[in-house]
Order: sequence, then structure tokens, then C-alpha cells
Amino acid sequence: MNIEEVKETFEFMDEWEDRYRFIIDLGRNLPDFDESDQTEENRVQGCTSKVWLIYNRDGAAVHFKGDSDAHIVRGLVAIILMIFSGKTPQQIVDIDASRILEELGLSQHLSPMRTNGLFAMVERIKSIGASFL
Repeated sequence: MNIEEVKETFEFMDEWEDRYRFIIDLGRNLPDFDESDQTEENRVQGCTSKVWLIYNRDGAAVHFKGDSDAHIVRGLVAIILMIFSGKTPQQIVDIDASRILEELGLSQHLSPMRTNGLFAMVERIKSIGASFL
């Protein structure tokens, strides 16, 4: 699934409860995250829940993998990875994640702490992308 498909799916859901369940399901479909990668070094600071993020560069693209100890946050990690993973460093830096998250309605329907954590993930990914430029 990609971010455009998530947007389309959201459009068919009238209730935010349904969207929350969908986000949780997205998190359940994340690839397994090795426990050995759940280190402080890989932890995203600024998230209330524990969130870990790793990456590798494959040619021009940067691929991200993430996990969280909270179900809803794990789903948000999945959404963030859909936005950024597989892109070039320049694309990562140029992506307007705020606009995409606004289109999904996430910032209006998440708690302030979760919203801060979401943007902490975005900033971490953008700094990784910028480090390759």
C-alpha cells in the first residue's frame, strides 16, 4: 500500500474510529523489526511512545524501517514510512509531509503529544536524508 491508497481509503471512511482501526492495521502489517535494533541510538526522541527507526541506502534510494511499542503509533510509523521510504535524499528533504498529514486529517485528530511525536519522526527522517546531500 502507498500513501495515495491510504488517502483514498480514508475518503471512504466517515468515522474517525474506523480510520484509527485502519491505522492500527497498517501497523500490524509492518515488517518485523529486529529487537537488536531497538536501541537508544535508533530511538526517535520527542515521541511519548517508544519509536525506533533504522535506514539503509540502496543506490540512490534511502529505505527506512520502523517500529513502536504502541499500536496506533506503529500505524503512524507505517504511514510515515510510506511517505519517505524508497526516495532519494533530495526527495526526502523536499517532501512536504505537513501537507500530506494535513490532507489525511491526522494533525486534527491526534492528541498534541502524538502529533509532536509524528513530527519528530518526520524531522529525524529529513535529517537522515539531508546527511546524504
